[in-house]
Amino acid sequence: MLDRKFILENLDLIKTNIANRGMQVRLDEFVQLETQRKALLQQVEALRAEANALAKGAGPIEEKRAKGQQLKAQEATLNDQLKQTESQAEAIYLTIPNLTAPESPAGGEECSLDIARGKTPIREFNFPLQDHITLMERHRMLNLAAGAKVAGSGFYYFTGAGAMLELALTRFALDHVMKSGYVPVMTPDLVRDSLMVGAGFVPRGNESNTYHLEDYDLNLIATSEITLVGMHADEVVDLGKPIKYAGLSHCFRSERAHGSATRGIYRVHQFTKAEMVVLCKPEDAIAHHLELRRLEQEIFDALEIPYRVLEIAAGDLGAAAYRKFDLEAWMPARNGSGDWGEITSTSNCTEFQSRRLNIRYRDEAGKLQYAATLNGTALSVCRAIVAIVENHQQADGSIVMPQALHAYLPQQYWIINS
Repeated sequence: MLDRKFILENLDLIKTNIANRGMQVRLDEFVQLETQRKALLQQVEALRAEANALAKGAGPIEEKRAKGQQLKAQEATLNDQLKQTESQAEAIYLTIPNLTAPESPAGGEECSLDIARGKTPIREFNFPLQDHITLMERHRMLNLAAGAKVAGSGFYYFTGAGAMLELALTRFALDHVMKSGYVPVMTPDLVRDSLMVGAGFVPRGNESNTYHLEDYDLNLIATSEITLVGMHADEVVDLGKPIKYAGLSHCFRSERAHGSATRGIYRVHQFTKAEMVVLCKPEDAIAHHLELRRLEQEIFDALEIPYRVLEIAAGDLGAAAYRKFDLEAWMPARNGSGDWGEITSTSNCTEFQSRRLNIRYRDEAGKLQYAATLNGTALSVCRAIVAIVENHQQADGSIVMPQALHAYLPQQYWIINS
């Protein structure tokens, strides 16, 4: 979240930013409630000062007692009004998005800019292409029917080479980012409502894309970003060096669009993901954001996947993100004739999450400041597998694994062939 004082002193900037993001926020109502909140607070403080003066002053005991009870009743009434006003203001406050980087293009998703390409060129195929579903089922790597029978549409089993490929990919991604100082963390798959809200995710309601446990203050996580930043909620952290995590977890998304672009395992309800998270001083956030993007690119360059880098437009940013890059892989059979599909993203959230979660550090003068938080997908297993299987398929239907994975796979799986 943004600082309340900053919002009130920069209303035109905040309104423009909200409009650029295509969001609807009841900002005028928030200003009105904040004004009301401050007025009520001043009245409460004035009553307390009057009560203190009364207690210390001279006069008949009975008169002082009667007056004191009157002041206490007035304060109780004002505190009830203050509590209600604060609750209403807070509900709107949590919907106000982060500021937007000047580099982010204006407009919606269609306005995001293609700013870079990976090292691997798009391959020309001289044989009929097969999609990842056909290839993986042929080689007994994937069982969608069993997943649907056991848990419903959008779930799956990885079997044989598919299971080994998931293990290989996660270990490869973790090993790569650990070289840059990221500490591996196995996080919980469940998180409290308050930490979901703090990280900028909606835990409940129609707009939520998450699963929650009825009668419990718990939700299945959509990404380990939530648990990694949440582990430092209400802490004063040491940022003499940036805190860098590589979280490995299952991720759960309740929404699943239908259509050719999301067939198979491109968009599923459960998947494994290695997620990078950084906590650092605000002045270092831009450099760490570029590092996150570099690591993502290095991983997919090593996997020999063609991709493009997108500078995400303001209207397609999540509320917490100040600036965001996406990597989109070329998937040769996507939509029947080939198309780009998102495989990673990385966001600079500045101090937005840390204000909500109360994550602070001491600056050189010893003053408490809010930390910056950043996140980036090292590797999302299902989408990486789609890209690998479709790009590395051969005319005979076999799939040649990229050299970078050989150290993580038994030799029998270097070429997957039934």
